[in-house]
Amino acid sequence: MSTYMQLGQAAIQARNTAEAVSWFTKAVDEDPKNAQALSCLGQALCWQGKREEGLMHLRNSGKQLLKQARKTKDVALPILLAEQLQHWDDYQGSLELSKQIVQINSAEMAGFRLLAVTYLRLNQNKLALAAARQAQKLAPNNSIINILLAPLEAANGEREIARQRLEKVLEGPLTPEESYRANKELAIILDKMKRYPEVFSRLHAAAEASTSIPEVQKQDTLLVPNMIKANTAGFDKALLSRWSGREFPGSPAPVFLLGFLRSGTTMTQEVLGAHPEVFVSDETDFIPALAAELNRLSNSTGSIFEQLQHLDFEGVMHLRQFYWDRARARYGDKMNRRLFLDKTTMNTIDLGLINCIFPDAKVVFVLRDPRDICLSCFMQIMTPTPSTVQLMSWQGTAEFYALILNFWLHIKQHMSLDFIEFRYEDAVADFETTYRKIFSFLELEWDPAVIDFHQSAAKKLIISPSFNQVTQPLYASSVARWKRYEPEFASINIFLEPFVKAFGYEENK
Repeated sequence: MSTYMQLGQAAIQARNTAEAVSWFTKAVDEDPKNAQALSCLGQALCWQGKREEGLMHLRNSGKQLLKQARKTKDVALPILLAEQLQHWDDYQGSLELSKQIVQINSAEMAGFRLLAVTYLRLNQNKLALAAARQAQKLAPNNSIINILLAPLEAANGEREIARQRLEKVLEGPLTPEESYRANKELAIILDKMKRYPEVFSRLHAAAEASTSIPEVQKQDTLLVPNMIKANTAGFDKALLSRWSGREFPGSPAPVFLLGFLRSGTTMTQEVLGAHPEVFVSDETDFIPALAAELNRLSNSTGSIFEQLQHLDFEGVMHLRQFYWDRARARYGDKMNRRLFLDKTTMNTIDLGLINCIFPDAKVVFVLRDPRDICLSCFMQIMTPTPSTVQLMSWQGTAEFYALILNFWLHIKQHMSLDFIEFRYEDAVADFETTYRKIFSFLELEWDPAVIDFHQSAAKKLIISPSFNQVTQPLYASSVARWKRYEPEFASINIFLEPFVKAFGYEENK
């Protein structure tokens, strides 16, 4: 390993990403075909928020690794690189690499598994199914492959085959994560088969398995509840209105699309994003990065509320510019001069910070029947985070929903942001009337093209777990879905009833 690489690795260990980028750049300049140097530089740039540039280096690393693999037939390193591309949401780059991997070594099961996952995320289900079947032929008893194959079979109309496959998987020894995923996938298939009495036993089994998943155990379950408690007390009207009415020359404000998980924010982003004058930013870290930059400016002194209280106008302008620099590093020229829609659903938690730095922003907040939200969340396979770990159990899901929506009801009374609420069910019942109001709020002319939002959604990568649902025409089957499982709500209604009433869902009882 070159000296530059060693220095870059040391900088990564010290969490100094900027210095790491500098050293890795020197390593690439020294040897432009060094796959490891290219990969390290690409990763560091992505961590720094310069994703477009970082992905270019990661892809180049993949090309070099493929050259080596063609000589040795060892595709382990290209597979790792393709997985890294997926981590940074470059599924098209991962697809190009995965296709080459299975051509180089058609006996490597992991290559076909990777190809199946990539096709699935790109909404190419038929090709995903074919790749998963090939992987299963190479490793017929592999639990991970069978858990991947079953939902693809179900989507292809082979639900009974998929059900039997998962039940067989669940008879064997499994890791906690495999048990969690298998039970969730089986619950989803049983729901599609209308075998409703069997669904919740599988969901509860998945919940029990989740408690032993190492990544779940690593999460700080008190982080978000404590943050909400602090934000409720700290973001008072005086702080929230501190910069209200001020002009910010040359610094526009985004539109923030918020709500709760599974509330319909992904559908709304695709409807709004189908408008030619809107650019959608889907599930990013821009606001957490903004909070980190505020902390850096404040020398890590004081609470976030004290930091904002002491922040001067120059500091506000700096943070706004920081946000836009981060966005441009991520999207480049794709943003153009269109209205920038930041859809990161759980930024609801950070509404106070958003209000203080972007008091001129607009917020679109999506509501949905709390019972349908909780059911949908509990049936969803979640990647462990401080937020999603709250949704692993049935009662935990309801409690977390109540926590977040209580915060929304509180802060919307005090914030200076201009906002609009609308109900997912109203959009399903009367799409055009509902969304005309949203476009009017955003000061955009109605464009009939948004009616066919699912067609444009099918051609792009969508980060949210509901990526495969918004590629379909609007359907009403998800409205009042909770009624199929009404007895299960007896244990959590105490948490949900205040919101059922507050948002006008009592007529759905």
